Amino acid sequence: MTLFDVYSLYDIEPVKGEGSYVFTEDGTKYLDLYGGHAVISIGHAHPEYVKAISEQVANLGFYSNSVQNSLQHKLADKLGKASGYDDYSLFLCNSGAEANENAIKLASFTTGRENILAFGKAFHGRTSGAVAATDNPGIRSRFNETNNVTFVPLNDFDAVHTVLDTREYAAVIIEGIQGVAGIHEPSDEFLRFLMDECKRTGTILILDEIQSGYGRSGKFFAHQYSGIRPDIITCAKGIANGFPAAAVLISPSIPAKKGMLGTTFGGNHLACAAAVAVLDVMEKENLVDNAAKVGDYLISELKKLPKVTDVRGKGLMIGFEVDGFSGSELRKKLLFEHNIFTGGAGQFTVRLLPALSLSMSDAEHFINIMKQL
Repeated sequence: MTLFDVYSLYDIEPVKGEGSYVFTEDGTKYLDLYGGHAVISIGHAHPEYVKAISEQVANLGFYSNSVQNSLQHKLADKLGKASGYDDYSLFLCNSGAEANENAIKLASFTTGRENILAFGKAFHGRTSGAVAATDNPGIRSRFNETNNVTFVPLNDFDAVHTVLDTREYAAVIIEGIQGVAGIHEPSDEFLRFLMDECKRTGTILILDEIQSGYGRSGKFFAHQYSGIRPDIITCAKGIANGFPAAAVLISPSIPAKKGMLGTTFGGNHLACAAAVAVLDVMEKENLVDNAAKVGDYLISELKKLPKVTDVRGKGLMIGFEVDGFSGSELRKKLLFEHNIFTGGAGQFTVRLLPALSLSMSDAEHFINIMKQL
């Protein structure tokens, strides 16, 4: 059997990680400024994280959601306090796409409506409902095509008003910061307007914080810069530092009914142990503040470079473009000539999504490399 050939791969295999670095079998060291798609939140192989998973798997790795699991309650308590949403409820699942699927389903259950409003260049996942709300026809099969999703441009006030005024939409789904699109932000004014329009029309507001959440923006959630409190928030990526896990945070105004949502593996013992360890480390090491501080430095210094034509983002969720290089060319140059992993978005944008623990010295090293280009 061979692997189904759907990924374009670099001919590099990391076999070990430590903090913001990964290593190949021959000991070559790479600075990781991509974190495996923003997944590595507290650094590779953090000792507290390794200890928590090791101890948990030695006791009990898994049992189903048909029995009590006190780790789920512990995670809910810690996440509520860390995020400022301690009055919300928590549903645990396995991936960002699954979190968005459940959020959309829950909105439809609650409102009795079937339509969803999403935004141009949005990315919400690759499963059936999530990909239907993703503005990329290249990854949507005919099966996923639906008339139930409407797309309007990001930050278009009039378009949103016109669509929601029909009162036919179960939910609006929007990213705190668009990631796959190349780091594009809804304005604070737009998010506040969106919240008001949703309240006016009885529409659920879903904030997809899968990439932009968990401290990456310099606040726990990117939407918190605007001061709004959406009805549903979805999380994944950095929630468990690489262990498959995701979460849906649900407003107390949305009632639960037995059986309306469910999962086999979501909220399992290992995932909860990993996610609790992540929150503990984030608190002890002040990683949200570090993301804000180091991110401000990177954004400020990138803007000073004459070849850098555009810099976008907040905290350690950064996109930029460089005159004279395509995004792909620059990523390869950084990787193969300077041993630095970065990410891409489209033809031109380079994305930085490092661990929230990225040190100032590592950030300075990257800026010094960029000055040489």
